[in-house]
Amino acid sequence: MAFDGEVWRLVRREGPAGEEGGVGEIVVDDADFPWLHGRFVPGPGFPAVEPLFARARALCEAEEWEAFDDAYEEITGRLALVSPSGPVAEFLLHIEDGRAWFRWSEEPFEEG
Repeated sequence: MAFDGEVWRLVRREGPAGEEGGVGEIVVDDADFPWLHGRFVPGPGFPAVEPLFARARALCEAEEWEAFDDAYEEITGRLALVSPSGPVAEFLLHIEDGRAWFRWSEEPFEEG
């Protein structure tokens, strides 16, 4: 698989003094297009954003899509996903129990 073993980084968009901060890494071990799956290795910045992911996941499971969109906007407003070749324009990421699954785009997602 082309993505196997790749390390994707989750970083704060802006940390102290304008620096990016490490939230975690995803070590890809499975691909099911358009989703990639992997082991999530939390970084020092993860505890501050972990509740955001838990809330978004609960809203997704409850199929409360409007509330999910609002909750997920907070995630994407605070965090960036960085592929091995650089930051991606858009992403949808779930993290739960040491696992992450995500899809991404080099272009902004279409509305609707």
